[in-house]
Amino acid sequence: MPNKISAGFEKIATKITNWTGSSPAFLIAFLIILIWGVTGPLFNYSDTWQLVINTSTTIITFLMVFIIQKSQNKDSKAVHLKLNELIAASKHASNRMVDIEDLTEDELNVLHKFYQKLSDISEDDHDIHHSHSIDAAENLQKEKNSYKIKKKTNEGIAEQ
Repeated sequence: MPNKISAGFEKIATKITNWTGSSPAFLIAFLIILIWGVTGPLFNYSDTWQLVINTSTTIITFLMVFIIQKSQNKDSKAVHLKLNELIAASKHASNRMVDIEDLTEDELNVLHKFYQKLSDISEDDHDIHHSHSIDAAENLQKEKNSYKIKKKTNEGIAEQ
């Protein structure tokens, strides 16, 4: 039963977000506000007249928050899956990037700083086909560490 409810909600949410994002929906909303404003003198700008628009817009806004969030979640998931497919299909991309949306914001900030550095390196690179990835950077770091260890070992042997 929950799957039918969820599927029904998804279908309705998709239709509502598609419709509310259209020009006719905006025009109808604009006309409603215009009619409400024009009828102000007719109702002597009464509390009831104001309450009608306030209550209506509050209810619509409250419901639309959930509908829009549902649509955004679905769109976001689809985009992530498409990006994951591209990462998985590319031999130069790091598979570690698949599902990084599950990382904490602090972890994402660390990755962001790393990619800012890669961007700076790439700007200095004249070959646009040169690959820079986390794995390439990690391999380079291992080589550097290995070189440092060898250098320290050689210095230690020379001192003896």
